[in-house]
Amino acid sequence: MPTVGQLDRNETLRTIAGRHSCRNFLDTPIDEADLAAVLEAANAAPSAHNQQSWRFIILRDEKKRQLAELVTHYSDAFPRPSSILLRMASRSIISAPVVVAVANTGDLIRHGRQLFEVADERAVDFFRTMEIQSSAAAVENLLLAATSLGLGSVWLGILFLIKHEVLEFLGEPQGEFMAVIPLGYPAKASTGPKKRPLDAIVREACD
Repeated sequence: MPTVGQLDRNETLRTIAGRHSCRNFLDTPIDEADLAAVLEAANAAPSAHNQQSWRFIILRDEKKRQLAELVTHYSDAFPRPSSILLRMASRSIISAPVVVAVANTGDLIRHGRQLFEVADERAVDFFRTMEIQSSAAAVENLLLAATSLGLGSVWLGILFLIKHEVLEFLGEPQGEFMAVIPLGYPAKASTGPKKRPLDAIVREACD
């Protein structure tokens, strides 16, 4: 069994330990160099066959406000628990100085048959899964890079409930929704939730 308490051994591990979701932000602008570094970190993530079949869309000011209004508008169509989370997401979008949306382009799905010999009935699911894995790695890189620069962030997964409307708004109607991430300086200091202990989630493989 791995030993616990290992996330203070170097700066990378401390950044991982310090990353947590932030939903309320100061109105302080993000330095453009910091934003570029966060996006470069996302783009440096591993991707299936280096296809980088992701798209990062930056929203500020009026476009950010319009996205928040779209989320609020559709929140009423859902039961109360989901509606509350969508409205919380809208407030986070408004609060943050910058929002980064991530969509899969589908390029790997379209061109994957040139890379592998995979039967048609399996190809779409095979390459779609690869795109999701790649973009998820890119989003995690983005979150960790933001943390390392003193920025807060949150992955608004609840927006998947209105993914088609969000993709249309982003100008990516043929893509696949992955993430909407508000970025900014945290409005107040906070910590993340306590994680489950390793002995509850790790086991050795047995013969």
